[in-house]
Order: sequence, then structure tokens, then C-alpha cells
Amino acid sequence: MKKTKLTTLPTDIPERLLPLLLGTPVWDSSCSPEARVLFVEREGGLYLKSAAVGTLSREVAMTRFFHARGMGTEVLDYFCEGGKDWFLTAAVKGEDLTHEFYTSQPERLCDTFAERLRLLHECDVTGCPVPNHTVEYLARAEKNYRTGNYDSTLFPDNWGYASAEEAWSVLEKNGHLLETNTLLHGDYCLPNVIYDGWQFSKFIDVDSGGVGDRHLDLFWGAWTLFFNLHTDAYRDRFFDAYGRDRVDEEKLRIIAAAEVFG
Repeated sequence: MKKTKLTTLPTDIPERLLPLLLGTPVWDSSCSPEARVLFVEREGGLYLKSAAVGTLSREVAMTRFFHARGMGTEVLDYFCEGGKDWFLTAAVKGEDLTHEFYTSQPERLCDTFAERLRLLHECDVTGCPVPNHTVEYLARAEKNYRTGNYDSTLFPDNWGYASAEEAWSVLEKNGHLLETNTLLHGDYCLPNVIYDGWQFSKFIDVDSGGVGDRHLDLFWGAWTLFFNLHTDAYRDRFFDAYGRDRVDEEKLRIIAAAEVFG
């Protein structure tokens, strides 16, 4: 993750957080205009995320849920002040799976990535703070279709749609086939999975997670291998390593139909 060292602290840092940031190097590691992320070189590393008030509550809840199961980082603080959410977490030991250490061994990376997803999908969903991900997911896709939000440029040709109308017809006809029975990461991409060597460390950025249909994570898992390894050669290997018995190509096309609407 790219980081830029700060020479001065942002002026809106809440007073209760200043003792953690003063007198130690602080880096900006933001990757989205909707949120600012600071890395603080203290106590093994801390991440401080801020965004519009109320927008981080789901991420906090899901992070706590994953942490309680040994799969997510620790939430150290969360509060609202100055019209913003402030979310402090401990850094995770290791590197994300886009690191050259892993991408230089693409076959092993692909298999490891798939096997870790299968283990995630076998977890108990009891107590998940987002129990109805599929309902929310389909509702968002319909809303975005109605407002003209359509973009198919990110997806491999084998999941492409010629038009918004073609994608919507698939989603409208078959969206009900998506299930709500599996713990999802929600954005299962290589940068969001941290390993220490070849030992699993944690998942990060689980704000899109919840109980939904496994094919959402399978879709993004195949996509990230295509995007980050610059080839679609590992798509079938990924599904084989995950377990072909649990992969339904038609459901992947339904997910693709929803994803083109953002």
C-alpha cells in the first residue's frame, strides 16, 4: 500500500487521539476520496480512518465480528466528532497478497487464495451484524440501474454484458436464485488478504461483508487474479482449488449482472 509521509498533522485530528500521533512518524495511506487513512508508527503500527459521520459504522461492526473469530484486526477506538467517524485499528502483521513475494509464485498464490476463501465460507454466521447482505445487494443494484449507473469495463470478457438492459434482464429474472447462507468478505481481492510468509494473518477492509451468496466472493476472487496478475489464466485453477462442487457458473453471471451497476 502506497504511503506518503506527513510533515504536519491534519488540523481536524480529535484531541483524544493526539497523544498517539504526536512525536511519531505519520503517513497518509488513503486510497479513496471518501475516506482518509493515516498510518501511525506506534505500538507496532496503527491505522486511523476518518470519513463522513455514520459511514464507518458497518465497517467497525464487521471488523469486530471478524476479529472475534481470529480473522480481523482489533478495533481500538471508534467515535464521532466534528462531523466525522474516527476509526482506529491495530496494524496487521504481514503483507497483502499483491506483494511481489506472493505474485512471483502465482500458482501457489492462486491456490492459497482459493483455499482461504473456502475456509472463510465454512465459518459459522451466527451473530453476524449484516445478516441480509443479499437483500441489500440486490436493492442497491436495482437502484443503480434505475439511476443509470452502468459500467462493465472492469470485468473479463467471459462475464461481460453488451448493455445495461441485457445485464438487468438477467438480474431481474434470476436474482432470486442468490442465497443468504454464507459469511462473505464482500470485497475478496488480493489487497484485502494479509499473509505473513505463507501463513494467514488477517482479512482487512471487511465493510462490504455479511451473510450472503458465496458467489459474490468467488466473482471478486477470480476478478482480482485477472486484474492483479494481468491474465485470466488462473480463473479455472482458482475455482478448482476452491472446490468446483460449490461453484455455479450461472450464479457468477448473476453476480456479474449486479456488479456492472456498481
